[in-house]
Amino acid sequence: MTTIDKTQPVLVTGANGYVASWLVKYLLEDGFTVHATVRDKTNQKKVSHLLDLSVKHPNQLVLFNADLFNNGDFEAAMAGCELVFHTASPFIVRGLNDPQKELIDPALKGTRNVLETANQTDSVKRIILTSSVVAIYSDNQETLAQANGSFSESDWNKSSSLNHQPYNYSKTLAEKEAWKMAKEQNRWDLVVMNPGLVLGPSLAQASDSTSLSTMLEIMDGTLRTGAPNLRFPIVDVRDVATAHIKGALKHDANGRHVLVSGSISIMQIAKVIKQAFPGRCKLPICQVPKFLVWILAPMLGIKRDFVKRNVGYPIEFDNSRAKKELDINFMPIEASVKDHAQQIIDDGLI
Repeated sequence: MTTIDKTQPVLVTGANGYVASWLVKYLLEDGFTVHATVRDKTNQKKVSHLLDLSVKHPNQLVLFNADLFNNGDFEAAMAGCELVFHTASPFIVRGLNDPQKELIDPALKGTRNVLETANQTDSVKRIILTSSVVAIYSDNQETLAQANGSFSESDWNKSSSLNHQPYNYSKTLAEKEAWKMAKEQNRWDLVVMNPGLVLGPSLAQASDSTSLSTMLEIMDGTLRTGAPNLRFPIVDVRDVATAHIKGALKHDANGRHVLVSGSISIMQIAKVIKQAFPGRCKLPICQVPKFLVWILAPMLGIKRDFVKRNVGYPIEFDNSRAKKELDINFMPIEASVKDHAQQIIDDGLI
């Protein structure tokens, strides 16, 4: 049982990120003082939306520079905090040059750095880690081996590697390391959130999230001639932020939490956008047969092994634990898609 004093500051790492920005917003609205770490607090393009929040909530938000690789960088920001929300981790699934350097090292070393700082900061009582459903599974085809056709918190990703699904591998290693470090001490406890592909509006126009790039590919004509039969487990960014806060404040919160509203295919996403914004976007006109996707994969920057294991397979998750333990009523996928598409249009990105 962990009791949190809401008058004490809380730390959010990677605070200018897609999920973290909403988390900061909600924490400020709840009256918390937030210590927010970013790589460079002088980079207006990256932090202007946080500065806007600071104006709306005077004296509640303090920005700190911190790098995941630099030992000691999080000490000042964590001082006096009982809650630590560790969200900072790279989200890159394509165009990787060096997966070890771009994904594994930041995720793993960053987690160690933040948690080691927590071990040295007597005020810390609870750490809420942003993991992912990809720490639970690697490829859609694995759904077929599930007894009830869906994944839950009890499942772990066992098949990703540095050469196959390296992003999934990075999230798995980082979460396992966090659980290992949590068990080696007894002052703070660990609560983990495992969201699916996060959709919904961003607080920052200058977002470089994979969520945005995925939506753009569907809307800007990249997939105009056809889309693969690929399904994604989806959750709204606002639900993810809310779940983090509920997991932080609930006395007996523990373990992992699948944050998924449901699953949807690329063509179904396109249908939602077409109905909401008729004639506005260059949407996919048809679903491409798997064999053709496999042939074209190298030209699209996609590995054929990914196509083999994911295209054409279902993907489902059991979200009952999050609903019950965190009292989360997940937003319909359609609402998340519409709101995300609306912002992309409003921001002039298509």
